[in-house]
Amino acid sequence: MAAPAPGDPGAAASAVLDELARNFTYGARGAGNGSLSGAWYRRNQIHLFGVLLAILGNLVISISLNIQKYSHLRSAQQEHPRPYFRSVLWWSGIILMALGETGNFAAYGFAPITLIAPLGCMSVTGSAIISVMFLRENLRASDLLGMTLALAGTYLLVNFAPNITQAISARTVQYYFVGWQFMIYMILEILVFCILLYFHKRKGMKHIVILLTLVALLASVTVISVKAVSGMITFSVTDKMQLTYPIFYIMCIIMIASCVFQVKLLNQATKLYNTAMVVPVNHIFFTISAIIAGIIFYQEFLGAAFLTIFIYLFGCFLSFLGVVLVTRNREKEHLPQSYIDFGNVPDRMGREVWRETNIGNTTRFKQ
Repeated sequence: MAAPAPGDPGAAASAVLDELARNFTYGARGAGNGSLSGAWYRRNQIHLFGVLLAILGNLVISISLNIQKYSHLRSAQQEHPRPYFRSVLWWSGIILMALGETGNFAAYGFAPITLIAPLGCMSVTGSAIISVMFLRENLRASDLLGMTLALAGTYLLVNFAPNITQAISARTVQYYFVGWQFMIYMILEILVFCILLYFHKRKGMKHIVILLTLVALLASVTVISVKAVSGMITFSVTDKMQLTYPIFYIMCIIMIASCVFQVKLLNQATKLYNTAMVVPVNHIFFTISAIIAGIIFYQEFLGAAFLTIFIYLFGCFLSFLGVVLVTRNREKEHLPQSYIDFGNVPDRMGREVWRETNIGNTTRFKQ
């Protein structure tokens, strides 16, 4: 079959189909059938290793969160509860959390940011599954639908993320760090961050969108520095000089500082709003900021076909919708009917009246 002429309108369509074929190959010859086989697998096995690390890391994080939750629940049922930080079970959850985050950190050294960052939805869906199995929480129809959408979105993300293989060396990071795209991006980000921080600190505006936008802006810097540090450590296996470049230590400082301020702002959000609101909004904002950072700093979608980008974004949308459905109204189902004891209050006649009030501001008196 003759190739289409350069001026032929079919040439553009043929280029798009070729790009899709590189991303999504069915029936290719090789080990197994489907998109994760043949030539696609041979080109992307290094990315698949990063994907596997990220998925395992997020699943370990979901296990750790449920272990910590179970530790708090068990402590609350004891007659004389001990502080949570003295519980071996709680520390086991913390250790698992550190292992999961280490897996995520390593994953950025093997795969693009735009592939690893959206996989955070696996932590949310995995946590929901584990809480149903081991904490005996209710399994709702919205949970099943949300998990299905999240898995479908993850499948599209893995298949249609950018097929770039970057060796992140110190020289590469230095080159990107002084690029005009990143300079403009950082100026705009600092400007937006300062404006939001002014309204948050000076005007006392503590809306969830403001707080989590500040977190997302810091997160974009974090993922850039995490990928740079992880990539340089991976590259140092063949070139020991990587860790002697000043840019490595600059990125380490940026990574640590941005993580600390992220945690501080995220803690403020969790104190003011329930987890069912914070988790999905934070996941969506974080993923969007990470994708933008990967596109601008590491140029991860350079030369990608429009249809590939569209399906990738559709996969992101499905994963976002899945996270929202899984977390929707989950915390409201488990609100305790707790009471605040105000002690013995004397009435006008000198008699002792015991008063208690619940969180719905309903006051009852008992002689």
